[in-house]
Amino acid sequence: MTDLPATATAAEFWEARYRDTGRVWSGRPNPLLVREASDLAPGTALDLGCGEGADAVWLASRGWRVTGVDISATALDRAAAHAAEVGVGDRVAWERHELGHSFPEGSFDLVSAQYLQSPVALDQQTVLRAAARAVGEGGTLLLVLHAGWPSWQTEPPFDAVFPTLDGVLAELGLPADEWTVGAKETVRRPSSSPQGVEGFREDHVWRLRRDDASV
Repeated sequence: MTDLPATATAAEFWEARYRDTGRVWSGRPNPLLVREASDLAPGTALDLGCGEGADAVWLASRGWRVTGVDISATALDRAAAHAAEVGVGDRVAWERHELGHSFPEGSFDLVSAQYLQSPVALDQQTVLRAAARAVGEGGTLLLVLHAGWPSWQTEPPFDAVFPTLDGVLAELGLPADEWTVGAKETVRRPSSSPQGVEGFREDHVWRLRRDDASV
């Protein structure tokens, strides 16, 4: 990727990340999204930090109407092309936002944020609180975040503060009488380094349901 000055903004960083390389991600949906959302009845969904669109396309293929959001115009162009290729382009709307500064309007039956973590400035607490506010009554908030570096990462490439299960819930500040915790766990999965060193990585998963006041 093209070297950027230390003063580069988040938008410049992520646009360069996608623009200066070929496809970045596999094109397959995140496994923990598949695990946690497969049993949900399709409705409206918001995919935050959608990247090249694999999660949004998977949701759309299962009958959801999806809004995919990313900071990079190049990523969104690739996402739209992917959706069109598999015949779900009419079920996904793509919006460019720098989360923490702007946010999609409306409420949704599912709000998903998969690995919404960044080596450059991101007000994660503000974004996740906005994500919770965007969940409609009876809807689901699904968060997946890395819990730490991979086991083979002996020299972290940059300083990072990783979340804890209880810490994120505390930062969200969700009223206990309005939300139900469906999942709160750490999942370990195999992970290999670019050099082929085998190991593992742990992710935190939160699945929260906003209670339906009419029930």
